[in-house]
Amino acid sequence: MDDLEKGILIMFDESGAIDDELKKQAKNYCNDIKEMPSVSRLCVEKLCFSNLAHVQFWCLQTLQEVIQTRYSTMTPDEKHMIRGSVFSLVCLEDKNLRRVLEGPAFVKNKLAQVLITLIYFEYPLIWSSVFVDFLPHLGKGNVVIDMFCRVLNALDDELISLDYPRTPEDLTVAGRVKDAMRQQCVPHIVRAWYDIVSMYRNTDQELCTNVLDSMRRYISWIDIGLIVNDAFIPLLFDLILVDTPSDQLRGAAVRCLLAVVSKRMEPQSKLSLLQSLQISRVFRLVSEDGDAELVSDIAALLSGYAVEALDCFKRINSEDAKGISMELLNEVLPSVFYVMKNFEVDATFNIVQFLSGYVATLKSFAPLQERQLLHVGQILEVILVLIRYDPVYRTNLDVMDKIGKEEEDRMVEFRKDLFVLLRTVGRVAPDITQLFIRNSLATAVSRPSQSNVEEVEGALSLLYALGESLSEEAIRTGSGLLSELVLMLLSTKFPCHSNRLVALVYLETVTRYVKFIQDNTQYIPMVLAVFLDERGIHHPNINVSRRASYLFMRVVKLLKVKLVPFIETILQSLQDTVARFTIMNYTSEELSGSEDGSHIFEAIGLLIGMEDVPPEKQSEYLSSLLSPLCQQVEALLINAKLLTYEETNSKIAVIQQIIMAINSLSKGFSERLVTASRPAIGLMFKQTLDVLLQVLVIFPKVEPLRNKVTSFIHRMVDTLGASVFPYLPKALEQLLAEIEPKQIAGFLLLLNQLICKFNTLVHDILEEIFPAVADRIFSVIPRDGLPSGLDAVTEEIRELQELQRTLYTFLHVITTHDLSPVFLSPKCKAYLDPVMQLLLYSSCNHKDILVRKACVQIFTRLIKDWCTQPYEEKVPGFRNFVIEAFATNCCLYSVLDRSFEFHDANTFVLFGEIVLAQKVMYDKFGDDFLVHFVSKGFSNARCPPDLAEQYCQQLQGGDIKALKSFYQSLVENLRLQQNGSLVFR
Repeated sequence: MDDLEKGILIMFDESGAIDDELKKQAKNYCNDIKEMPSVSRLCVEKLCFSNLAHVQFWCLQTLQEVIQTRYSTMTPDEKHMIRGSVFSLVCLEDKNLRRVLEGPAFVKNKLAQVLITLIYFEYPLIWSSVFVDFLPHLGKGNVVIDMFCRVLNALDDELISLDYPRTPEDLTVAGRVKDAMRQQCVPHIVRAWYDIVSMYRNTDQELCTNVLDSMRRYISWIDIGLIVNDAFIPLLFDLILVDTPSDQLRGAAVRCLLAVVSKRMEPQSKLSLLQSLQISRVFRLVSEDGDAELVSDIAALLSGYAVEALDCFKRINSEDAKGISMELLNEVLPSVFYVMKNFEVDATFNIVQFLSGYVATLKSFAPLQERQLLHVGQILEVILVLIRYDPVYRTNLDVMDKIGKEEEDRMVEFRKDLFVLLRTVGRVAPDITQLFIRNSLATAVSRPSQSNVEEVEGALSLLYALGESLSEEAIRTGSGLLSELVLMLLSTKFPCHSNRLVALVYLETVTRYVKFIQDNTQYIPMVLAVFLDERGIHHPNINVSRRASYLFMRVVKLLKVKLVPFIETILQSLQDTVARFTIMNYTSEELSGSEDGSHIFEAIGLLIGMEDVPPEKQSEYLSSLLSPLCQQVEALLINAKLLTYEETNSKIAVIQQIIMAINSLSKGFSERLVTASRPAIGLMFKQTLDVLLQVLVIFPKVEPLRNKVTSFIHRMVDTLGASVFPYLPKALEQLLAEIEPKQIAGFLLLLNQLICKFNTLVHDILEEIFPAVADRIFSVIPRDGLPSGLDAVTEEIRELQELQRTLYTFLHVITTHDLSPVFLSPKCKAYLDPVMQLLLYSSCNHKDILVRKACVQIFTRLIKDWCTQPYEEKVPGFRNFVIEAFATNCCLYSVLDRSFEFHDANTFVLFGEIVLAQKVMYDKFGDDFLVHFVSKGFSNARCPPDLAEQYCQQLQGGDIKALKSFYQSLVENLRLQQNGSLVFR
């Protein structure tokens, strides 16, 4: 063994016994050999004499790389030597080289790739006889035939198949090769395939399988007449229908037939082809106990055949031909349905797609024929079978472990197309669809409880999915069998109702069809029973119970006033649920998303918050809920600071739950009711607010509690209106007391809500707290902006960016709600300059165009507020600041910058605001603004005098649209004139 062979073996070693450094040295040594001019001759010699498979592979790989990279610089002798040597190996011209063809598959596949690389460069112009020369060698037996199959497969993989991305050059070469092969050797190759399969079908079925799999690849582009004839088609059917061949060989023959069926051609020719195949001969195979892969292949053949027959029906205009197409479809469909109902096949998605197309064509038949109605029923059966969960996952899905979650996610995705198909069927044949679902439900209910979980879930899911395609009117009136279905749904207690999946889909389905109850109020007690008994809110599974709470809230929203007579019954039924909500072991249950159980309080609030409820009853109901909750909070807050860490955490969790409950409860009460018509209700909520504000005193730094209390204050602002005012100073003071930087944004949102709702009424409150807010903000936000770019964005920076955006909104809300005098009050005046500088910087430089727009609008509004008279100095220095800093920097230099893109929609809106600001400045400051803007700004930008003159005329005119259009062209002219030589900031 020489050094090269040693190096190759070390490089390919996977035992782990050789260290990485030695492997690296071996790789470098082998790479150096590759660079030698004589490497191709060295590789050929090694192939002739070495028995080591890895050495053979390395030599072949190197030869392929040499041909690919150096072909144009090779001498004719070197090309001839490689060509002759490779062909000799492939065809076994030298019996001594047999060891390569009897070696491992990876060596033979690489040898085939080397030959294809030569064909790429040389066939047919240089080496025109490669295929013709190969064929006589097939008589040497299965070793050479196997190699021939590998060469044809490699030709398809490396050059012809469009399953892989190809360069334009590759496509040209592929076209050239295919044209030459069609003209020169394809008929001979097809004859060789036929002879080999005929000869070896009983002695070497694996070889025949390989030959047919190679042939399948070529059917799409060779003359179909070479395959579809009295010799080859009978041979394929013979292989498929006779039991003696292996399932692998039968499968290969089936795949060849599928390639024949799928070949692109004119619809009339395709129809004749489909007729001639007499496909019904294979129907019986799907019902035999065969190999799963064989059944999958037959399923693909039948679905492919059905797809083509349907395509013929769509594309052919002749009525006779359409009739033949439909006959072929009618013949194959029962087998397609059988396969889908009884086997797990890879082609399911394609078959579902086909069935959707078939059902869509049925729309043109009115009314449907008996056979088509039968097919619709079979399609519905297929859907029901396919959407069922596998019973093997029943426990996993019920307890929702990792396996159960994955299976549920998979089925949700898998069902999407099937439900689309169901809805299409429902539109084409509504009566049959509803009847099928009714019968499916009835059958599922009649089975023993343990065996029908998946069946019940499937039938309910069909009814739920059908609802998506029905109009609100159809559901409300219960058209067709819907009224019967809804009653069946409400009155049935499924034996397997304790199962999580069944319970959930049942509740979702009832909710989907509850509009029917709006006009049929006699069924309200049945709906209430569904949600209030063990099928819903009292279900043993907490996930089901909480989902039921949410869905019940939606039902209450829909039925509202119709439920007033049942309020007492509902509240009594929910007593235990309401009490359990604030128990520690209940609050600590792990639940995802927004379904935390608080929706039951929202449902109760919607019920008792209606004006249709008598006032004394309303007060009684609300008091019976709020009083115990508030007492519970007060009890939890006593001595809270003396508790251990664990005790504190448990109390915090319970308080959170209580606040969520009260918050949800309040959503049912309108501002008009609690402030005008029934102030006693408002008083209860004020007292509750007083209690909950104590939470901030005791737990000022517990963020979840702060968030919950803040959320409740938001709610009370909406509910109590102006009567909340006496509570605001204390609330805002507590929230601001120990606020963290990341909590300031939430605090500003509350202030924004107050300003938007009460306008100038909050002046005094805002004046009082603005200094503290500004202090905290300017202590964390740099005045010259935040770092940008992907590298700079940490979690902390993201929080600051969010705070900054909220701050601009806050300042914008202040100015647009007539509260700009706050900035000028003695307490706040110290922050005026930092605010103005931040707004100026951001109006010119902020990366977010919407922020820049807000800043420009703030300046425009302040100019209007503070500069009411041409020469009045309401805010000393502001006028000069606007003319000298804002006007030139923001209104001129920032738009001259090429990063200001006029074609961007948001930027163009910002540009409109900048033009409007100039118009306002001219209206307020007159020539003072104009002279400075033109003499300082335009002259620095080297604006020609005639353009400056035109600008003055446009500004003095009254047409803002014309001014905007002119100013845009002016800016674009100045940019061209600068040609990037000036950067303004």
